[in-house]
Amino acid sequence: MSEILEKTEAFVVDLLSTELDPKYLYHNLKHTQRVVKNTQELLDAHKLEDKKKEVLLLAAWLHDTGYTKGHEEHESSSCKIAKKFLEKEGYDKESIKQVQDCIMATQMVYEPKNLSEQIIRDADASHFAQKSYIETCELLREELSLLGVAEYSYKDWMEQNIKMFRKQHQFYTDYAKSNWQERKDKNLRVLEKEIKKEKEIAKKERLKAKYKSESPDRGIQTLFRVTLKNHITLSEIADTKANILLSVNAIIISVVLSNLIPKLDNPSNTYLIYPTLIFLLFTVTSMVMAVIATRPNVGSGKFSKDDVANKKVNLLFFGNFHKMKLKEYELALQELVKDKDYIYSSLTKDLYFLGLVLHRKYKILRWTYSIFVIGIVVSVIAFALAFKHLGQG
Repeated sequence: MSEILEKTEAFVVDLLSTELDPKYLYHNLKHTQRVVKNTQELLDAHKLEDKKKEVLLLAAWLHDTGYTKGHEEHESSSCKIAKKFLEKEGYDKESIKQVQDCIMATQMVYEPKNLSEQIIRDADASHFAQKSYIETCELLREELSLLGVAEYSYKDWMEQNIKMFRKQHQFYTDYAKSNWQERKDKNLRVLEKEIKKEKEIAKKERLKAKYKSESPDRGIQTLFRVTLKNHITLSEIADTKANILLSVNAIIISVVLSNLIPKLDNPSNTYLIYPTLIFLLFTVTSMVMAVIATRPNVGSGKFSKDDVANKKVNLLFFGNFHKMKLKEYELALQELVKDKDYIYSSLTKDLYFLGLVLHRKYKILRWTYSIFVIGIVVSVIAFALAFKHLGQG
């Protein structure tokens, strides 16, 4: 690398690292380094004089420095920065003019007039032929938004890119056409797939919106769904509470049986009999009531055709059909789905009877917890009195 190239690289890296607005997510140092790399790749494939190669690499380094002054007419700004820097380094005027011409050739609508301009244009657009193109162009979309230049939806942005690929961009050098065009075509197919996917999503959203507008019962369905879910959750909570009581009482009984009962054979421990019996009585009662609270109630499991015709049976509760044959249940369910009022009636019955079950569970559990607490208190008092009596004896 020549001395002027080394100095230019250091100058550009420092300039874009310190003075470029962080909103430039695409036109930044990373982009410049990519253009330089691809310019070198193109130069390796073409026979050019060393001076022309140097000019192209200088242009590649300096072509986006104008963004430090703003995005408008950044090519002209880049030319001014390049001229000022290169004159300061004593670079010859003719070569500076060539560097500026190459920088101006990177304008979007510019048609290159010579091989040097073709190389810089292909290098500047090399990201069209990279695997990371989708991610790279997303950075550009976000950059335009942050700078207030333009706002694009994802779908509109994909369409703009497809338009660019098909009508506005082409590779100019033979090397780019041979080595990069295939990957660019593949990226175009990816863009077309993205558009197709977005259109399918949009179609589904339209159908969903149409369904919502045509379904006045949706709020009612949500009401039933949420309420039924809440009822089931409350039932699960009740069962959990009952299981906790069963587990605690089972542990208590095992401790009593293993520690207190063997001591009652000794005549000197007769004072423990009544406190132990009281303790066991309350504990066993708590366990029995916890079991009763969680014990399921199942219906008769059968219904008649008249019950279905008169809408007297709730086909959504298993207790009403578990003894029926599949064919009979299918016929009954077909009648149910034909009648919206019958469906809502069945859902209402489901809610109502679930509510009754919950009331029963929580009522028994309330008594169970009360008995458990009273039993603990009474048992402690009984043991205390027994020990006090023993001490007085």
